[in-house]
Amino acid sequence: MERVTKLASEKPVVIFSKSSCCMSHTIKTLFYDFGVDLAVNELDKMPGGYEIEQALLRLGCNPSVPAVFIGGELVGGANEVMSLHLNRSLVPILKRVGALWV
Repeated sequence: MERVTKLASEKPVVIFSKSSCCMSHTIKTLFYDFGVDLAVNELDKMPGGYEIEQALLRLGCNPSVPAVFIGGELVGGANEVMSLHLNRSLVPILKRVGALWV
């Protein structure tokens, strides 16, 4: 859990992902298209990825990926991020944490 907290605070936006997950790809693309300063942690390509995935499940991420942290706080997965985007709440949050300058 401590490692998740540390990684989640590395950048304004941190995404825990798996390289083979289509929903992770969709969420990463959304943030990249915004030009967001983010860190992506591909759990299937990093040492200790399984343990991080288990910690994300304990935090309530189900499925475990994508798991999006904004400003060090867990926002949730694809459904939560897309809901924020569709109700036009995502951009103000990104600006507030310094991930977006537009």
